Amino acid sequence: MIRDIEIGVASRAPKLDNRPLKKRIGLVILATDHTTEPDFARMVASPDIGIYVSRIHYANPTTPENLRAMQPSLTTGAGLILPAEPLDAIMYSCTSASVVIGDDEVTAAIRKAKPGVNVVTPTAAAVLGLKAFGARNISVLTPYTIETSRPMADYFSGLGFGIDRFTCLDMTDDREMARVAPSEIVAFAKEAFDPESDALFISCTALRAASVAAEIEQAIGKPVVTSNLATAWQCLRLCGDQASRPELGRLMTMQVPGV
Repeated sequence: MIRDIEIGVASRAPKLDNRPLKKRIGLVILATDHTTEPDFARMVASPDIGIYVSRIHYANPTTPENLRAMQPSLTTGAGLILPAEPLDAIMYSCTSASVVIGDDEVTAAIRKAKPGVNVVTPTAAAVLGLKAFGARNISVLTPYTIETSRPMADYFSGLGFGIDRFTCLDMTDDREMARVAPSEIVAFAKEAFDPESDALFISCTALRAASVAAEIEQAIGKPVVTSNLATAWQCLRLCGDQASRPELGRLMTMQVPGV
């Protein structure tokens, strides 16, 4: 027999903090993404910084057409992250789509849902990272096909970077890109780097490249910027976290140019 248990109400209402955590970063990521959340949990999340995620529809293969098709979902995806509450930044976690759609267009779509929010894209963050090192000539490694890599090459050359060497892995499925072993990324990075370059950029938020950026830097003797390392770095700096963390790579010892 179930007893009729009396339930009482506390003598007062609880006191509330202004926020559960001091800073809030929103991530708009692909439905197929395996890598961004673990990377941000490792590099960004802390007792002061919370990470809040929204996933949007994406269908492989990774082609310019499929990447561009995500644009209409950006506003809805951003709007689902803590509705009606301010965020310190929102990061859209797709490098190749940021190129195809355009950094400004991504920002505009996200700000329809979150007016005035700081918007971070992997491409714009990578440019800031490369500028922090004073890099003018770069080598680039992507997991994409030539077709999907071409807009990336045009993006960086259009911003005035000289591209000494551009290498792609000819892959079409971002889920398989996430399965490339970190040791393989190191090996391909060594092959992809031109010793005359000022830095190496490794594209794609699916690749687990951020976890081996420091190792690659030791091997090639030059700075390495990866998609997730660059966005994590910019998000941390936007949250006021200026800590130097060289174990994650040289970029995590730098300040954002012009800030």
